[in-house]
Amino acid sequence: MLRIGHGYDVHQFAEGRRCVLGGVDIPYARGLLGHSDADVLAHALADAVLGAARLGDMGTLFPDTDPAYEGADSMVLLSRVAALVREHGFTILDVDCTVAAQVPKLSPHRAQMRANLASALGVDVEQVGVKATTTERLGFVGREEGIAAWAVALLKS
Repeated sequence: MLRIGHGYDVHQFAEGRRCVLGGVDIPYARGLLGHSDADVLAHALADAVLGAARLGDMGTLFPDTDPAYEGADSMVLLSRVAALVREHGFTILDVDCTVAAQVPKLSPHRAQMRANLASALGVDVEQVGVKATTTERLGFVGREEGIAAWAVALLKS
């Protein structure tokens, strides 16, 4: 049986934080606010994979009320999600992601993001799509207040 999952996440910019997307430390003046490293791309993808397997979401598995996840590396959390879905009899066939960010420029980092996400999921890089877009200066992304990400995942049981 094939299963599709969708994930979405948003994090606002904050001073004094790293800007981590898809496991890549992006050089930028501000980072993303969150309990973990706030990797909005990894979080959206983890929710898509979990959704396809009907295993909940990131907030359920790794609650922001748990000090164990403070500053957590989202690539490690994504690897744990991939292991969990495999334990439940699923194979990750394909994932695709879109990041909406007015700033910083993400295209120079796309290949590394794909490689990092593929590694965390335990799949070939050709099974991972990553795209970036701006919002033409509309909304919170356009006002440079934060970054949003969407992801879909196709799993087989």
